[in-house]
Amino acid sequence: MEDVIRRSFAESIRAKEQFLAEHEANLLRVGRLLADTIHQGHKILLFGNGGSAADAQHIAAEFTNRFMVERRPLAALALTTDTSALTAIGNDYSFDEIFSKQIEALGQAGDVAIAISTSGGSKNVLRAIDACGKIGLFVVGLTGGDGGAMADQVDFLLNVSATREVSRIQECHILASHVLCDLVDRHLFPGAYDQGGHA
Repeated sequence: MEDVIRRSFAESIRAKEQFLAEHEANLLRVGRLLADTIHQGHKILLFGNGGSAADAQHIAAEFTNRFMVERRPLAALALTTDTSALTAIGNDYSFDEIFSKQIEALGQAGDVAIAISTSGGSKNVLRAIDACGKIGLFVVGLTGGDGGAMADQVDFLLNVSATREVSRIQECHILASHVLCDLVDRHLFPGAYDQGGHA
């Protein structure tokens, strides 16, 4: 059993190290984009399925409550939490439209969508990305493996290319998302950090 534990940690570390090597510059760009979006009075919309839905809710809460420093709430909304909207859209139209219809209702040009799909192929996520393009939202895509169909449809791709294993991809996604929360706070609230750069 010890080899199972060690292999899981080793694979997670390897995936994170490769992700950092490939996407450090993109993380900096996305952190600045999200900060500018909030500063300009726009919002962040997040969505995904299953574990990615949980990640969307987790990160939205980090923005609307706080991350590591005391600061005002930031405008972020997970499109995975309104069960009435999700079930009404799924029942009356299609599960593939549960996010796109919410984007059409709530999204505005200048907002940012964070689309999460470990495969890059979730139909409802792809439809929402298409809706974002029609309205004028910037789209950040979190995915894994070869990026799937999402890879060519987003403005900023944060892809865990080292693995197709869902759990390892999700572990990278939540770390990357926490880094983005930290970068946003440092851009918008530099006074909340001490001179050493720590909360």
